[in-house]
Amino acid sequence: MEAKRGRPKKQELVVTEQQREELERLVRQPRKSRATAFRARIILECDGGLSNAAVAAKLRTTGFTVGFWRNRFIVGGISTLGDEPRPGAPREIGDDKIEQVVRLTLEKAPKGATHWSSRMLATRTGLSQSTISRIWRAFGLKPHRSETFQLSNDPLLVDKVRDIIGLYLSPPHHALVLCVDEKSQIQALSRNQPVLPLRSGQLERRTHDYQRHGVTSLFAALDIATGRVLGKCYRRHRSVEFLDFLKKIDAAAPADLDVHLVLDNYGTHKTAKVRQWLQKRPRYHLHFTPTHASWLNQVERWFALLTQRQIKRGSHRSVSELEDAIRKFIAVHNEQPKPFLWTKSASQILESIARFASTTLAAHQPNTSARNQ
Repeated sequence: MEAKRGRPKKQELVVTEQQREELERLVRQPRKSRATAFRARIILECDGGLSNAAVAAKLRTTGFTVGFWRNRFIVGGISTLGDEPRPGAPREIGDDKIEQVVRLTLEKAPKGATHWSSRMLATRTGLSQSTISRIWRAFGLKPHRSETFQLSNDPLLVDKVRDIIGLYLSPPHHALVLCVDEKSQIQALSRNQPVLPLRSGQLERRTHDYQRHGVTSLFAALDIATGRVLGKCYRRHRSVEFLDFLKKIDAAAPADLDVHLVLDNYGTHKTAKVRQWLQKRPRYHLHFTPTHASWLNQVERWFALLTQRQIKRGSHRSVSELEDAIRKFIAVHNEQPKPFLWTKSASQILESIARFASTTLAAHQPNTSARNQ
């Protein structure tokens, strides 16, 4: 009598300690590798002793998918969890040509220009403009764009960074921490012709020319704990106005709290009258940002919101109208204030500055081999 054939025995899955570490690393991969991460998670769940059906239910997939990747791993290990190369037309541009494009972009400038355009480099290399653009995108090259930077030369840079970041990440108890600064010379501008409003399928449009109606300066103090802003506009920007704003802060701050002010090194903050006023009020503690490091002052981020949402696209026919708009923006902001979340530690910031400085210095040092020739 012929014996009945049962279901084939499931192959045993064995994961070594080294493979488990690699699988856990794959699970933590960024979003672009989520397919491989999901397959790695299947293997880790199977290694935990669960059946294919239990793993499928837990990961919300099918038993076939779990079994497929389980068998692939048993046969070939971690390398089989990736996607196989897809068929397609063979590449026509070799690595040498791609390297030539990248080297020319990074190391040489075209004749009579400061940087390459895709058309100029296409003419130089004999490739098409679209090919040059694709190579630039693949290597993250944007020769048509540039940015500015300014490294601080403050001899007390390290101490000041640690002091201010310490205030942000671990503010003192029973104290008020305020980021104070001035946004000076805000222009009241009106367009010479009426603005064409936003319509369906059409952007808001305005003329490039405008009329100036005067300037104002905004003094502002941002409470890092609540996000509330205390502000006042002045027609002039002197130590007299700054001292008046300090008195406004003093009137608003609870009398039983110490007040820590984060400031930049502008001259109006250090005049004799300001120092005398502060000496009479020992509850005030000043923390100055390093030179060329205004980005450490959180109120600068709030100034950016003010510029983006009110000033940049606003049209004001007088300074009074501009100041009314600024006061309204502050009032609306304070109805639902939200503090900025500072995430980087002082050590991370200083390490980033050190790397940037080293890279900049290395880029401008003469080649050692060229000097020896």
